[in-house]
Amino acid sequence: MSLENAPDDVKLAVDLIQLLEEHQLPVETVLSALAMVQRDFERKRDNSHSD
Repeated sequence: MSLENAPDDVKLAVDLIQLLEEHQLPVETVLSALAMVQRDFERKRDNSHSD
């Protein structure tokens, strides 16, 4: 399947996976960082809804 026609979130996920795998970081480090990123973007989303 070509990513060309994939939804943006799938394209971004593939890019992030490739980036993280290239850095060969421990799985727990990656999961911790992703949790921080998720919290940050949820905060941004929640703040944009309150404007």
